[in-house]
Amino acid sequence: MARIINQIRRLRFDHGEMTQEELAQRAGCTRQTIIALEQGKYVPSIELAFKIAKAFGVSLEEVFQYEE
Repeated sequence: MARIINQIRRLRFDHGEMTQEELAQRAGCTRQTIIALEQGKYVPSIELAFKIAKAFGVSLEEVFQYEE
């Protein structure tokens, strides 16, 4: 089964231990959304995925990967 995995938790800590709330504010979503993403319970819209990558200053592929 294919799935989308992410590196959000690692990237938050690599970026000065950014909190979930800080990331949510930068990406324009809720902390609950960030929690669900980190737990793999939610797949973001393409717009949100780009906003999260921009918040970290990295490419989309550095945050999200598609696994088959």
